[in-house]
Order: sequence, then structure tokens, then C-alpha cells
Amino acid sequence: MAGRGNKFSKVKYEERIRDEINLALRREFADPRLMNVSVTHVELTQDYSHAKVFWDTFDASKRGDAKEAIESTTGRMRKLLSTKMIVRHTPELHYLYNSQFEDESKITKLLEDSSDEEKE
Repeated sequence: MAGRGNKFSKVKYEERIRDEINLALRREFADPRLMNVSVTHVELTQDYSHAKVFWDTFDASKRGDAKEAIESTTGRMRKLLSTKMIVRHTPELHYLYNSQFEDESKITKLLEDSSDEEKE
């Protein structure tokens, strides 16, 4: 377990889970709906038993399909994490949508629009 005395700090353990899930989404799952999905960050509970896995998609129009696809990976993803990370207990995974890329696009568009208005 990644608790006290383990080689992982909580932050490093969260980062490792994020990185391993992103890698697995590209290499271990053939579902094309996962191609534009990216895990942005992970938050572990204090006892490391549950992990909130925040994800986003580069194509907001396919968010529903991506949500269905990523949620379907839960069991297999947890098993993959347990073998890749070599830990005794792998946290339960809870996928939550994070609109980071969508928000960044909106902000960029607003900045571009305001810049265009200043030039006029």
C-alpha cells in the first residue's frame, strides 16, 4: 500500500497513477473513443483507497462517447495499475470530467476576439 513508510509520497503516487492511466489508454485499450481522452490529474483519499481520476477530451463534441468509454475501463484499468505499480492495494477509480481543454479554448477565443477588437 502507498501509505506511511512506502517509497511514494501522496503527490508522487497521484502523478504516477495519472501517468500510468494515460499510458494505458494509449497502449492497452483499442477503443477509438479513448484516443482524445487525457487524464489531467488524480486525487487520492487520505487512506489511498479511492482515487478521483479527472479526465478531459480534446474534442468536446465527443464527450458523451468518451465518458462511456473511459468508465468502461475501470475494472481492467485497476488491474493494470496493480501490476504496473507493484502495490498491495490499488485504489478504486472514480472518473470525473474536467473541462480544462474546453475552458482553455474558450479563454483563447475570448483573448483573440478582444485582441481583434483593439486592432479595429
